[in-house]
Amino acid sequence: MALGNGVLGVLKEEKNKWERRAPLTPTHCGRLLRSGAVERIIVQPCSKRIHRDYEYEDAGCEVSEDLSQCGLILGVKQPKLGTLLEDRAYGFFSHTHKAQPQNMPLLDEVLGKRVLLYDYELIVDDHGKRLVAFGEYAGRAGMIDFFRGLGERLLSLGYSTPFVSLGSSYMYMSLSAAKAAVLMVGDAISSSGLPQELCPLVFVFTGSGNVSRGAQEILNLLPHEYVHPSQLKDLSNRRISNRKVYASVVTAEHMVIPNNPGKQFNKADYYAHPEDYHSTFHETIAPFASVIVNCMYWEHRYPQLLTNNQLQDMFDKHASECRLLGVCDITCDVEGSIECLKSTTCIEQPYFRYNPVTRSHHTDLDGEGLLFLAVDILPTEFAKEATAHFGNVLQPFISTMARCKNPMEAVSPLRRACIAHSGHLSQLFDYIQRIRNSEARLMNGTSTFTTKVSLSGHLFDKFLINEALDVIEAAGGKFQIATCQIGQTCDAISYAEIEVAAESEENLSRIVDALSTMATGSTGENHCSEKASVVSEYTNILILGAGRMCEPTLMYLTENAFEDYADTSKPPKQVFVHVGSLYLEDASKVVEGVENALAIQIDVMDEQQLKSQVQKVEVVISLLPPSFHERVAVACIELKKHLVTASYVSKDMALLDSRAQAAGVTLLCEMGLDPGIDHMMAMKMIDASHERGDKVRVFESYCGGLPSPEAANNPLAYKFSWNPTGAIKAGRNAATYKHENKIIRVPGERLFGAAVSFRIPQYPAYALEVLPNRDSLMYGDLYGISQEAATIFRGTLRYEGFGQIMDTLGKLGYYNSDNHPLLASSTETTYAAVLEALILQLSTSYNGLCAEELARIISSDNLDVAKRVLSCIRFLGLDSQEIVPRSCKSAFEVLCSRMEEKLVFRANEQDLVLLHHELEVVYEDSRSAERHSATLVAVGESCNQLKNESRRPHSAMARTVGLTVAIGAELLFTGRLKSRGVIRPLQPEVYVPGLEILGKLGLGVVESVV
Repeated sequence: MALGNGVLGVLKEEKNKWERRAPLTPTHCGRLLRSGAVERIIVQPCSKRIHRDYEYEDAGCEVSEDLSQCGLILGVKQPKLGTLLEDRAYGFFSHTHKAQPQNMPLLDEVLGKRVLLYDYELIVDDHGKRLVAFGEYAGRAGMIDFFRGLGERLLSLGYSTPFVSLGSSYMYMSLSAAKAAVLMVGDAISSSGLPQELCPLVFVFTGSGNVSRGAQEILNLLPHEYVHPSQLKDLSNRRISNRKVYASVVTAEHMVIPNNPGKQFNKADYYAHPEDYHSTFHETIAPFASVIVNCMYWEHRYPQLLTNNQLQDMFDKHASECRLLGVCDITCDVEGSIECLKSTTCIEQPYFRYNPVTRSHHTDLDGEGLLFLAVDILPTEFAKEATAHFGNVLQPFISTMARCKNPMEAVSPLRRACIAHSGHLSQLFDYIQRIRNSEARLMNGTSTFTTKVSLSGHLFDKFLINEALDVIEAAGGKFQIATCQIGQTCDAISYAEIEVAAESEENLSRIVDALSTMATGSTGENHCSEKASVVSEYTNILILGAGRMCEPTLMYLTENAFEDYADTSKPPKQVFVHVGSLYLEDASKVVEGVENALAIQIDVMDEQQLKSQVQKVEVVISLLPPSFHERVAVACIELKKHLVTASYVSKDMALLDSRAQAAGVTLLCEMGLDPGIDHMMAMKMIDASHERGDKVRVFESYCGGLPSPEAANNPLAYKFSWNPTGAIKAGRNAATYKHENKIIRVPGERLFGAAVSFRIPQYPAYALEVLPNRDSLMYGDLYGISQEAATIFRGTLRYEGFGQIMDTLGKLGYYNSDNHPLLASSTETTYAAVLEALILQLSTSYNGLCAEELARIISSDNLDVAKRVLSCIRFLGLDSQEIVPRSCKSAFEVLCSRMEEKLVFRANEQDLVLLHHELEVVYEDSRSAERHSATLVAVGESCNQLKNESRRPHSAMARTVGLTVAIGAELLFTGRLKSRGVIRPLQPEVYVPGLEILGKLGLGVVESVV
């Protein structure tokens, strides 16, 4: 028997032409094979899958249509009827656990062929949270797709907006590429504004779950402001900006009111008795929204969000007050919460226009009415990221699934997800057959008294649904499930609408009375875990932001005990860390497996929510984008809590200095790598020189985040760990520095060309170059050496040759962000055609691409540079016949799209951080000057170095920033740092212990004197 033989099969997806996801990436497959989790992996060939067949072969898989040797077979969607193999284990989304009639033939095949069926939808963790969920991807894709449609719709109404430059989600190579495009739209809104007639442009999100969070994540890339639902009506009357959009998140309490005027809204009562409430959404919310983003779960027992009559009334009788432009219906409930949705749309034709007055649907976007989007397979538009998410969740279970013959012996998440095995339904899903049998009797019976009963409670995870069915059958009743929602967390309840039939009204009443006692009648939410009960035993720290830098910060704080500097007689402090993020899933990933840490969801734009979390802790670490720091700092000052950030001191932050001092609060900023460790190294050297009575004649600082030499395997010898759009823009900022008492200014467009060769004496193997880095002169003031130093220079390090290539790409026109005519047309164009068009702007002739021709075009006599540039063009594929994504509208976007795809860190590749200072010190006794240097070299972790295989390796950049901010927090909560106000790590009380601790963590500084 093949079941449990350790051989894994991967199905090709045939449910829908757009389904490009897979349950595992080639990387996941390679790990499974190398670790011995499975014996073999056989992948069915598929030319539309997001990962090509050869990628799976390179990872060690076999590619074959024949999966007969596989004991476990995984897919995404339901396989075709008749294709299941007997006595095998399968995993896919079966959509059978609600006894959906259309899917019962598949379940019959599962039972008839004795298939062990794992349903991904039912895999939950030990806290009851669903693991394989794509709601956030649906929200992200839906929001981007709607932005595109909104641009087209507004154009038809006579308004040109930046939205028109966006493409649909599937048109981008990756989610990050799509986000970069949205960021550029945001830049355009911020700089040029939206048409005043459209403002305020208000996006209303219904619901606050995964779908809503994903959609908000995309909107948050635009300049935005969130407002409370109660403020929507008066928003137009206040002073508004056309350089940002507005958003509001509405939940049940904002949408419905009790039928009884004497009652107040009660969430628990609403979910238990929705018939006692009616919608006011069409009066209090919809007229003041520009766009409704519908993300909420809905059942027929709930009031509809917008009926056809309500929409018609809004547009017919109150047209002058209504601002509604469209509906992004990500939930896709046909004739559901928004009644006019008659059918879902498809990816290739995502929009329709609905005229509320005539109640007519149209495929064009040019007439009267509302823009609608209702695509029901949105997650597959980000097939690459969704597949990676899929594999990350499934990988820990694969070995058990591939070798298990009896699911009752498997881990609990798999036991709960097993619908059937050995030709029988699992005990948890026994109700499915009972529902089917009863439905058949209900269809053929003569019962004349029927009603619908709404049940709420732990119906499925605690077998209460079976108990409910026992009650109905014992009383001689019949039933069928009308709707069903299974709760996704241990605290969430499930809902089911059961149609009950009986032969007498009296009997029906008895059944309803018996069932009513089973309902919980409560939907109270509990956002706390058991950890919260022991938090008071620790020093509490709040980390805001759950990105790359967070994990090293968290590990340092939770894995160490810290002595109280003020009172060493006290026992060492243990730290409990609250990791807060706008997206709970991100925070949960970071704290996974960390005992004294808790993930929380927090929107720092919500002042009350922010203060409620800051109040609980001693120190706040903000790893958020710099624009949020001032808001967090104000809350810290009011609540007398210390703050640490790795970002530069902004003008707004500097203005808080006196307030922070008065409150006895420290706002420790620039506590990262650059700025951060560079400050500490510099001030240690400068203060030591001044203490000896010497003067600093030359100060030079060099810093760079690079690939390790082994990973610098491309012509640029560079890889991006962040968006290349921002990185290239940062590399074209003007620079100013002082050299031998002369002020040197380098314009941004000449910066790459200003690169010069550079070597670190202690590390001559690194062939480097340096580019001037912004304003070096301000550091003379910060470090107290402006008057004495003849040279003050700060530079960015790259491997040699980087600047010449980047400078040449600029000369070719690849940094031009204006829309290019070739990319504005509706016809497809290739990367090679874009390159030729750029060259023909510089030269009257183009005789094909070769080094000599390139040197002629850029007016260079350096053939070696031309050869390196040509190698880079070919590596990036800028001369290829591949089709340019429609999302690319400018030469700059073309370049960024190729760099984002080609210049990325691959699995187990390491990055490198180099930080080097040089001081030339002049002695007062006229002795010859000395050259002092200090160097930090850090290499990112690799998987092979980790003792704990469950955690991810940390990059050098993440460690140097994350550990430094953690040390800043340590200095504050242990009482070692006494200074108050807005400070940088320039004082000995910061840099002396800071550098000492970094050294113990493997980030030591090597000093020398020449």
